[in-house]
Formats: sequence, structure tokens, C-alpha cells
Amino acid sequence: MMRQARVYRIAAPLITKNAVLCRTQARPLLGFTAKNVHSYPSELSGSARKSLALDERLQVMQVLEGSGAQKAGMLRGDILQTIQDIPIPEGPQAENETARLLAPVLKNLTDIRVRVLRRGQAVDLQIPLTLACAFAIDIGNSPNVNAYADGRRIMLTRGLLDALPADDDVAVIIARELAHNVLQHARQLQQAATVAGVIDSLLALKPEPASYAGSGGIKPLPDKMDQEADRLAIFMLARAGYDPSNLSKMSQKLSEIAPVNQSNGYSALHPWTEERRGLAQTAVKDIRQKQAAKKPLVP
Repeated sequence: MMRQARVYRIAAPLITKNAVLCRTQARPLLGFTAKNVHSYPSELSGSARKSLALDERLQVMQVLEGSGAQKAGMLRGDILQTIQDIPIPEGPQAENETARLLAPVLKNLTDIRVRVLRRGQAVDLQIPLTLACAFAIDIGNSPNVNAYADGRRIMLTRGLLDALPADDDVAVIIARELAHNVLQHARQLQQAATVAGVIDSLLALKPEPASYAGSGGIKPLPDKMDQEADRLAIFMLARAGYDPSNLSKMSQKLSEIAPVNQSNGYSALHPWTEERRGLAQTAVKDIRQKQAAKKPLVP
């Protein structure tokens, strides 16, 4: 749970500041996530009730930094009651049912009415929707140091997050996986289904070791695709307020933590090469020139 909160916080500026770069994958988002006790595996439901005070109702767990929800005053711990006067479902299917009910309602809106229960009192909020890159970001329950992007989702493994204590380094990984999704690399390589299968398997509380012991059937990306992702990610980092030059430093660090000969590691799928390093440095120079000339930061 702490890892998910950390990833959500790091990803916030990347997905909200780069909607223009996410092209057709950008969507108006509510700007918060809500869960109930059924959102977690049965093994964790007792802990969720006790430590998070969750019950059958959907409770706000994270508010996206810089979002309309944050600006409108949404707080973690708020219990959802209605959105656009639609009562929020409760129980085991509350998340799915809420998403199904709201999808057609929110399609043409720029802001929404939300009523929450806060410390026993009803609070009404008018929340502007936030245009952002609409990719889910999950945590994989495996010790290997890796990340995956299937065109719709991004997954960072527990091992990767533990190996990268600096938030700026995690931001590089998220930016690169965002870039791979925007560029539709998994689809172009005809391995979107394979990557999706790995992501699905690692969502389990205790995944089978076979799902992360090797490559999972995922092929290493061609150097050209990694170069394309590097360039787009570098612009995303700069637009989000992160240091774009950190991509090269972090990639070198990761090639040592999870070397290319480690079949279940990040570098096995994304080998760090001198050509990538050189092109990344060129992209950073391009950004510095655009910043000096006060030009838009677009690749």
C-alpha cells in the first residue's frame, strides 16, 4: 500500500503535465482513487479494515497532486456518496459498478458534483476533471527488478521499487514505460497479450515464481524502440519538473543493478547501449535549447 502511494505521487506530474504528449491516450480523469475492503485480496482484507478503516463503502485513498480534485479540496479518507447525484455502489463490485455507471455520464463534462462523507458530515465538492495520460500503474508482487508496459497499463515490480529508493529514479522508469505505451511498442512487436499476461500474473498477492523467473516470453525491445522511448521520456521528465539528464544516469545504474544477462531483469528487455546514451544526451541538449528560447517542450 505504501509502495502504491509512492508510485501515485511520483507519477502525478508525469501523467498530468504530459497529456499533450500522450495524444489519443489522454482522458479527463476524476483525479482521485477510491477503494473499499473488497479492493484487496482476501488475505489483506483484515488489515485493510484495521489499518485503513475500510468497509463496504468506497473511500478516497489517493488524491492526484495538481489535479482538480486536490484543488477542490478532496481529502484522503473521504467516503464517496454521490457523483453527479448518482449514488455510489457499495460491496464487492463497488469499483467496477461505479466505473460502469459513471463512464457515460462523465464523457462530455468538464467538472463534476461530488458528495462525500467527511468525519460524519456531508461535504459537497465541485471538481474540475483533469486531462491526463490514462494509463493504470500497478505494483507487481515479485522480487525481480523490472517494469512492463502492455499498451494500456504500466507495472513496476516490488523489487524495482525497493532497488530505487530515489523518487527521481522511479520517475525515469515511469516516464519510459509511459513512452512505450504512447508509442504502442508492445502492439508493434505483437506481444501486447504476452506482456498483459505477465502483468496479470504479478497482480496476485503471491505470484507463481515461474511468472517472473525468466523473461515471461517477452522479447527484448529493438534498440530503435528504446531510443524512441528515451527521447519521449526525456521530454516528459522535463515537462513534469524532473531532471531530464537523470535518464542516462539512472539507466546506467539500472544496468548494474539488473544486468543484461539477468533474464528477469530490466536490462534484459532494455539493454543500455552507448548509442542510446549519446542520443539521450542530444535530447537533453534539445530541451535546454528550447527552454532557453522559451519554446514549447515537445519532441
